[in-house]
Amino acid sequence: MPGTASETTAVAAPGEALRPLCVDLDGSLVKSDTLVDSLLQLLRTHPDLALILPGKLINGKAAFKAFVTTSVTLDAAHLPYNGPLLDFLRHEHARGRTIYLATGADQHLARRVADHLGIFTAVLASDGATNLTGNHKLESLRQRFGSAPFDYIGNDTPDLPLLAAATEAMVANPSLGLRMRLKARGIRPAQCFQDRKPFLRSVIRAVRVQQWAKNLLIFMPLVLSHAITTAKLLIALQAFFCFSLVASSAYLLNDLLDIEADRGHARKRLRPFAAGDLQGTTGVLIAALLLAVGMARAQFLPVGFSAWLIIYLITTVAYSLWLKRIALVDVLALSLLYILRLLAGSAATLTVISHWLAGFSMFLFLSLAIAKRFAELENLRASNAVPRNGRGYLVNDLEQLRSFGTASAYAAVVVFAIYITGPDVAKLYHSPQLLLLSLPLMILWLNRVWLLASRGQLDEDPVAFALTDGMSLLIGAAVLIVALLAL
Repeated sequence: MPGTASETTAVAAPGEALRPLCVDLDGSLVKSDTLVDSLLQLLRTHPDLALILPGKLINGKAAFKAFVTTSVTLDAAHLPYNGPLLDFLRHEHARGRTIYLATGADQHLARRVADHLGIFTAVLASDGATNLTGNHKLESLRQRFGSAPFDYIGNDTPDLPLLAAATEAMVANPSLGLRMRLKARGIRPAQCFQDRKPFLRSVIRAVRVQQWAKNLLIFMPLVLSHAITTAKLLIALQAFFCFSLVASSAYLLNDLLDIEADRGHARKRLRPFAAGDLQGTTGVLIAALLLAVGMARAQFLPVGFSAWLIIYLITTVAYSLWLKRIALVDVLALSLLYILRLLAGSAATLTVISHWLAGFSMFLFLSLAIAKRFAELENLRASNAVPRNGRGYLVNDLEQLRSFGTASAYAAVVVFAIYITGPDVAKLYHSPQLLLLSLPLMILWLNRVWLLASRGQLDEDPVAFALTDGMSLLIGAAVLIVALLAL
């Protein structure tokens, strides 16, 4: 199959410039399925409408598309366009070629895309009564062109009748099913506009394996109990993987619901779903699989672990749908998600969490959650942008958030200082006074996090920052050495 538009040079044949070029929208010009994207946005912004969606299908798919598309508004300027294909279309438009957007998407969305790009002669789309896909689309083109030839660009099996009827068939990010059927029919596409990251790499990015480091907190109750056994360590390891699979399913859900907001973000627009490298339906299937496997394996652990795992999942879903849009409640929810990891680890290994660890963790993770929001707002302020993710914060809230976050950070230090000078520590460490050396290290790291956040140099996730920052890793290693020397 030929390469991308950048690899293939189109040679103008006699009269080719006069032959109409028709291009599909979903999966072709746009790498994602706009109906799925609209449904996900509807679930996030109007979850009450989800209850009536099944009833809308009774009137047919075209009517269903019209209802969904008019209930939300996808931003045509930030859709994940197929770069090589868009460059080719703009080149053809500059040559004076007539280009038609022929799509099964609803006409309201199709016209917004056409108005934004400004390269289409006309739009042929579903109108609420006719679902313009497959043979219906071919019939519409025949009515417009008669027996005159046309070229067509598609991506999936519903486009097969049009590709077979086209004078010159071209494909964009073609599905495996389409490639197989084209080969069976002996149709060789003139051009292939490929613009999508490798599937496996995109899945790994979407699952956020690097975030599994947060789930190491599951081991913390066991480690701090100083009662580590091989059996309990293996149980904690199993709990770690169960929790990681369920957490990844929650990350997928969050990214799916945030597709529209992520596309307007300088960094998050590169996430697999926002960029169109993974389809929304694929994300739903992967999330369901991870959740099923994680919950199934959790049944082999103490029942308390499963209970905390379910509470974590409920909290995460509530955060994705509602809580993250409520100022201050969102950061409390984020810090709670960290605490739930500790509680899950405690339940899995049947290890009691001390009130000192609970208090220290609450203040520490609250500070980091606020730092995450502060960094987001600081980056917006630096770029003279306004918040558009519905998080409930204003740029003017920066100073107040700074005071909340730094106060919480020092509260964590105070709790830790009182703990290491108390009688409980003397029972666990031979030289507990050495633990005092960890205090300046902790203060250094927390102050550095907030200093970098104030300078706009902090990754918007402080935990992810700590895992990649050399100074943070060095400080962590020093704290570990101090703890070992105190044993």
